Amino acid sequence: MTEKKRYFIENLWYAAAWEYEVAEADNKLARTICETPLVFYQGDTDNYIALDDRCCHRAAPLSIGRVEGNCIRCMYHGMLYDEKGQVVEIPGQQHISKSLKVRSYPVVAKGGMIWIWMGDKDLANEDDIYDFPPLSDKENWRGFDKEAYLHYDANWLLIVDNLADFSHVAFVHTNTLGGSEAYAYSTLPENIEKHDDGFSMERWHRDSNAPPFHAKVIPASEQGDKLDRANIVSMRLPGVFLMETLFAPVGWNEEIDGRSNVREYRNCQFMTPETRNTTHFFWNYMHNKDMDKPEVSASLKESLLEGFMEDKLFIEDQQKLLELSPDFVPRAIAADEAFVHFRNKWAAGLKAEDAANPLIHKENKRSIL
Repeated sequence: MTEKKRYFIENLWYAAAWEYEVAEADNKLARTICETPLVFYQGDTDNYIALDDRCCHRAAPLSIGRVEGNCIRCMYHGMLYDEKGQVVEIPGQQHISKSLKVRSYPVVAKGGMIWIWMGDKDLANEDDIYDFPPLSDKENWRGFDKEAYLHYDANWLLIVDNLADFSHVAFVHTNTLGGSEAYAYSTLPENIEKHDDGFSMERWHRDSNAPPFHAKVIPASEQGDKLDRANIVSMRLPGVFLMETLFAPVGWNEEIDGRSNVREYRNCQFMTPETRNTTHFFWNYMHNKDMDKPEVSASLKESLLEGFMEDKLFIEDQQKLLELSPDFVPRAIAADEAFVHFRNKWAAGLKAEDAANPLIHKENKRSIL
């Protein structure tokens, strides 16, 4: 037996899928998370169920099986699994060994997102999920008609790095989300707070022009007005990014002026490792003005997607270069403070789980290949 390297913290809630993804997949969504193939389906009591997507008999995928109430049937030899992963029926066989089972996982739906706990079930507490209230508050916030998903051919921590340093907005997104290169020179991270599970910070761009994505959706009467712009960010393990964006009149003071004349957005992005080199990326962008105009949400989605594709180009090429140069040692700059803290906390979590539950590779003497 030899020790295995741990790549993922198990005792965390991971964003797994938007609820509509399961429905659109004929109620059987196959998705790999943390290099674990899973099947998600909804039971007849509207509960979501997640099992290992691998029949214990001959490793056939349960995701091409058939949902029957709260159970799922493997359509290779007909074995029926309950929501706990236990085989409860085998055609033509009376006795069923308790060893015939697959692993089940705690799952919770909040704000249209299905979350999964990959570790010890006894430690799973749904109150620990970083739920994003605007996702559920349809009265005060309007998001996309359908929440968005992207797939990255890159490690999720490279996406975290990207979101932790907004100076890239000035160069990568000059003509989309940023507006000008001045953003990198005239703004600095402020009020950085380091937490046990991540960080929070804000970044102000005062007396600036509206960036292109915002200018596209504001009335003609506001076009050309200077404004104060704030991005207030929270990033939590394993890859939960929540952001409050404000566009206010120049010199705005919240305590004195309130927010009645402020245009606001709420941004959520959830990065979940599919494998150590690929990532599931879920996102939505909400606004609280002109909520009766669907063209506003459509424009915001188009603009944000354009920006994310600009990021994607850099991040996926980073991944390729890092795979070709495993001995590369990055040089630090001042703007790295937040994501270095995040990576240190991730490394500490891996080390703690290694100490409590070392991964051991056991030789498989009954392989069917």
